[in-house]
Amino acid sequence: MIDIGVNLTSTRFDKDRSAVIERAKLANINGLLVTGTNVTESQKALSFCHEHSPFLACTAGVHPHDADQVEDNFIEQLRELAKHHYVKAIGECGLDFNRNFSTPKNQQQVFAQQVTLASEINLPLFLHQRDAFQPWFEILKPYIGKIPAMVSHCFTGDLSQLKQCLDADMYIGITGWLCDERRGQILREIVKYIPLERLLIETDAPYLMPRSIRPKPKSSRNEPSYLPYVVAALAELTPYSASEIMHSTYQNAQHVFAWQIQ
Repeated sequence: MIDIGVNLTSTRFDKDRSAVIERAKLANINGLLVTGTNVTESQKALSFCHEHSPFLACTAGVHPHDADQVEDNFIEQLRELAKHHYVKAIGECGLDFNRNFSTPKNQQQVFAQQVTLASEINLPLFLHQRDAFQPWFEILKPYIGKIPAMVSHCFTGDLSQLKQCLDADMYIGITGWLCDERRGQILREIVKYIPLERLLIETDAPYLMPRSIRPKPKSSRNEPSYLPYVVAALAELTPYSASEIMHSTYQNAQHVFAWQIQ
């Protein structure tokens, strides 16, 4: 298994980051893709990759929450980061109109610049979207087929949005959101429509801890070792077996991110 979305730079991992990585290995996880959410966090992600090679790779990008704080040369900073072989995608980038921690205007400008960068340097996009599907998709539309891959990270949309993403040949990242019968009911109903060849699995740790974990952990912090709970939920809600899900998502992740794990 490969966890394609881990916020390993979070301060919630500061006390035991190495132990978290070791627990992931014991849980039959072969690699973690560390998420970059701004230039500084992307630099941290890259440094962790150097420390824990070859188990880690990372993305480099600016999350929509951070769009108001970018420096004028942030694209050039990301371009430099992306020259390192550990950096496998541009992102986490996109739009988030749910909280609007940054203005919608700045979010769209910063997102569009990162999409252009991914096209120029031929890297996949690791994408965020919340309550902004149509403007998000409109920015991406001219680049469909011109970027190696687009990954809809932590997909939580409806069936119409899922079909649009699949029609655009996107890969769909599924998290522990699927394990929550309250917030995740729509996703639980439509996940069966994702073809195996377009499926990816992730924890989005330290967020979105699966509600299906028994006994319930004392800490609310999610971690990569809980990824099998996402696989179990997928096996319950789709025609695919757990072994099929693990095999296919492993192959998909290696293909999407050009990441040949030994």
